[in-house]
Amino acid sequence: MSSLQPPTVLSLGLPFMDDNHQEFDAMLSQALQASDSVLLAQWEALINHATLHFGMEDEWMAASNYASAKNHQTQHLVVLQVMQEGLQRGQQGDFEAVRQMVYQLKNWFGHHTQSLDAALALHLRSVGTRPEDGFVPSPSNRHWDRRGGGIVERQPG
Repeated sequence: MSSLQPPTVLSLGLPFMDDNHQEFDAMLSQALQASDSVLLAQWEALINHATLHFGMEDEWMAASNYASAKNHQTQHLVVLQVMQEGLQRGQQGDFEAVRQMVYQLKNWFGHHTQSLDAALALHLRSVGTRPEDGFVPSPSNRHWDRRGGGIVERQPG
């Protein structure tokens, strides 16, 4: 299945962010092509992924004292709220509304990645992020495991 966004749009030069963006984009592609019988399950998977993805970014912003965190976090909150509203509409049988939301989320995601996430990636590099292993300095030593383990504890090395 092809990606919705060209890889260059989703690539910020930090593998732990880039891999997550590619995964989310692939999930969006699947949801766009999903039959009604699996659409809600895929939408719920998107919500779960976005919750984890946004939560990790929010933690990185807090841990690194990112100056633009409030604006970035607000976008995350609004998008998650809209996604939950989409789930409710889908549970009521309005699959077209969910499909429209997937399409709109795809458009938003490319812009968000190239603006707010790109600025966050630049900031993370400036505070000592090690892109080769995904470690972001944080009080909890948690990071996104790009091998599919989600958020895991990490000992700095």
